[in-house]
Amino acid sequence: MTGRLDSAQPYALGLFRIVVGLLFACHGAASLFGALGGTDGSGGTVDAGTWPGWYAAVIQLVGGSLVLLGLGTRAAAFVSSGSMAYAYFKVHQPEALWPMENGGEASAMFCWALLLLVFTGSGAFGLDRVIASARREREPKAADSERTPVAA
Repeated sequence: MTGRLDSAQPYALGLFRIVVGLLFACHGAASLFGALGGTDGSGGTVDAGTWPGWYAAVIQLVGGSLVLLGLGTRAAAFVSSGSMAYAYFKVHQPEALWPMENGGEASAMFCWALLLLVFTGSGAFGLDRVIASARREREPKAADSERTPVAA
C-alpha cells in the first residue's frame, strides 16, 4: 500500500499545486479586476498602487499563475508565502490571536501551503518538469563526451 501511495506522490503534489495556484490567482484577479465578486462582493477592486493591497493582489495573481503552471514554482511560492505571512501578521493577527477569531484563515493556509511547495517543488504536470526533461535530453550528448575515460 505504501509503495503505491509513494509512486502517486508526484501526481498528488502536482494536483495540490494546481489547486493552490488557481485559488491564489483567483484572489488576485478578484482584487485587481473585480472578477468573482471583487474585493467587496460587488465587483470592487483595490486602487492601483495602494499599499499593501494592490501589491498583494499583484503577487497573488502573478505568483498564483506561476504556481498553477508549475513555472518557477519554488521562487513564486516563496514570495507568495511571504506575502501571506505579512498579511497575517500585519492585517489579521493584531485583531486577535487565533485565525478563527481574526479572519486570517485563508492567509495562514495559503502561507503554509505555499511554503510546502517551496520545499517539495512542482510535482507532476508542471512546466518546470517539462523544461528540465527537455534540457536533460539535449545535455547527455555533451555529458557523454566529458565522461569518456582517458587512458594514462
